[in-house]
Amino acid sequence: MSVLGHEQALCPADSARAESAFNEGMKQMNQSTPSNAVIWRVDERGVAYITLNRPQVYNAYNGDLIAALLTAFDRLAGEPLRAAVITGAGRNFQAGADVKWLDTVRRASPQDNLRASRMTAEAIQRLNTLPIPTVALVQGACFGGGTGIVAACDIVIAADNAIFSIAEVRIGVAGTIIIPQLNDAIGVRQVRRYALTAERFDVEEAHRIGLVHEIVPLADLEGAGERVVDHLLANGPEAIAQTKACALGLASSNLEDDTFAGLIESHAAKRQSEEAAEGFASFLEKRPARWNPTQKPT
Repeated sequence: MSVLGHEQALCPADSARAESAFNEGMKQMNQSTPSNAVIWRVDERGVAYITLNRPQVYNAYNGDLIAALLTAFDRLAGEPLRAAVITGAGRNFQAGADVKWLDTVRRASPQDNLRASRMTAEAIQRLNTLPIPTVALVQGACFGGGTGIVAACDIVIAADNAIFSIAEVRIGVAGTIIIPQLNDAIGVRQVRRYALTAERFDVEEAHRIGLVHEIVPLADLEGAGERVVDHLLANGPEAIAQTKACALGLASSNLEDDTFAGLIESHAAKRQSEEAAEGFASFLEKRPARWNPTQKPT
């Protein structure tokens, strides 16, 4: 259990249950430690502050971060919470997957590759269905899975320097596990543009299409988040939970178990395709992929 008002990093012992399922057979994939991939605290009001904490790589997710995030959700389930605020450490919110780690996952067994997709999907879906209101505070880069995180939050406030991209197709993979949440947040029409082009769009466009609720100067981001939290705390917590459950019950992300499993399986399978192999190679070699017409014949 957390100590109210004190920040905690998830230590290896704390994250053992979630991490063991993910890292079985994958122990050589990641050299970073899980001790501080996610940091969280709960204040005296019952507001949880969850920080993605890999700022050296723009908070890109890897096995440690996913396991730590799932463990945070497990441990916070035992707290009398009223709201949760999600932030990214450093200059950027979250830049999607750590591509070097994901390339290692892609080269692993089909079972380990599927496990990676399953735990990533579970983290997004659990965030989406938390019974308390969630607030994302976004600065800098928000790419790939980062857009899935914000789409899974109830309220999104972005700094004026935020930039977005639903970027998975650029390297030949499909972000199927975040499409339901993105459909809820910005609608199928906008997903059919931005998840297909992978183009970057600025915070004004993110606000226009509904991914972001409010834009503030970077220096005011934390304060804007606290103002929203104050509004949330003024309302009945049971009424909030019931209202959110009703909204989610009618949402695109309210998936049957077999549909959810199918998305995970397709997500994993695409990552081990020939197209993805070329996409990862092009990214890591810093060259256009073969399907890109800017690629010059050799």
